[in-house]
Amino acid sequence: MTKVVTRFAPSPTGFMHIGGVRTALYAWLWARKNKGSFILRIEDTDKEREVEGSVAHIMESLKWLGLDWDEGVDNGGPHAPYIQSQRLDIYKKYAQILIEKGYAYPDPFTEEQVGEFRNKAELEKRPFLYREHRPEKFDVWDGTKPLRFKVPEIKVYKWHDLVFGNLSAGVEALDDFILIKSDGYPTYNFAHIVDDIEMKVTHVMRGEEFISSTPKFLSVYEALGEMPPLYATLPVILGPDGKKKLSKRDGAKDLLEYQKEGYLPDAMINFLALLGWHPKDDKEIFTREELIQAFEIERIQKSGAQMSADKLDWVNKEHIKKLPATEIEKNIFSFLPEDKRNPKLVPVILERISKWNDVENMITAGELDFCLKTPEYSKEKLIYKNIPAEKINANLKLALGTLEKIDEDDFNTDNIKNGLMNIANSLESRGELLHPVRYALSGQDRSPDPFVIASILGKNETLSRLQKAI
Repeated sequence: MTKVVTRFAPSPTGFMHIGGVRTALYAWLWARKNKGSFILRIEDTDKEREVEGSVAHIMESLKWLGLDWDEGVDNGGPHAPYIQSQRLDIYKKYAQILIEKGYAYPDPFTEEQVGEFRNKAELEKRPFLYREHRPEKFDVWDGTKPLRFKVPEIKVYKWHDLVFGNLSAGVEALDDFILIKSDGYPTYNFAHIVDDIEMKVTHVMRGEEFISSTPKFLSVYEALGEMPPLYATLPVILGPDGKKKLSKRDGAKDLLEYQKEGYLPDAMINFLALLGWHPKDDKEIFTREELIQAFEIERIQKSGAQMSADKLDWVNKEHIKKLPATEIEKNIFSFLPEDKRNPKLVPVILERISKWNDVENMITAGELDFCLKTPEYSKEKLIYKNIPAEKINANLKLALGTLEKIDEDDFNTDNIKNGLMNIANSLESRGELLHPVRYALSGQDRSPDPFVIASILGKNETLSRLQKAI
């Protein structure tokens, strides 16, 4: 039995998207479930695509979700450094091993010459394979030219994927690829193998795009005399239509945008875990510890997982509802003026939001105007259907008289509802009372029911608004 070691190894080329975060989450869950280690390392060997500030952004994203790493960037460990651009001597050491074994050689051709080989293959309608142009004798590699891998054996590779099962690839998948570029930086195909060997990684979570390159990876492990890790290929994340891979055009966005919008980290983890993984039962809402206990690699699905903003909102709301009442109130009040922070508003707002930022959206849309400012409206809006204005006026006076009799200390939703419903049930249509009362109190076409509004406003403000309506 070997200690489980997983890793998340993003490139610092931009924001953290849903697919990358899910890869990190599954690797983290598997390490935590098996009491193993989770490593964060940065694969920054493609300097042309690197975006300044990305490393800090990656760490901030993982820290927001609470995906802590046991070793890696920012907190070190036995295999430091954990940034590839700082590990160049290690890659050269492994490159030298391959050279000495006869499995690596300096590339003798220019880019133009390789381009000619490629064009000729296209004209002849056959796949371009660099190994067909491999020189018989090799010069000594001095670092000024790219170093290429020499495939030890041209054969069909077969391997077992923990998600996709038994896989294989034909000999055309093997070729002499570049290990180290002329600028001294290793390619991904080489660097990640060296790092995984050095860091004793046992399980690699990865996307489907790496399946076709697996024979190359296996041939390098074989040349080095090392055992490869176990691979778990994750399903692609599809857009809302379920037909193609999620992209920016479909609404894919930076993970920290979800933080700004008021999603809870535990809810994001819950949602992401279910985006391609199924528990043994139909349970959908998990705590962090419950996910760790339930997570099994074999329950990761092969088919694509569809991104759904509605499902994310539902999961987030379920997590919000589990928070302590004081925390819910604190977050809702943070959007309201100090003089309008009425505890009676909390359940009204909570019923209508999925994330904290929805409170701000409600204010912008005017949905909370009934409690934030005195309503302005015309007489016509108080009329219910074709009921004469005189009748509406009389009904409002009945409501006013009934509510005046309720003591201020007893002015709550239940008592207000009992009083008003006694009047409404005696009328030909309950709407001829409830509509004008609700509109008088809110000034809005859509609002909570009049009993709730009156309770929030309090006795004095409720009577004042009814008097204005009359």
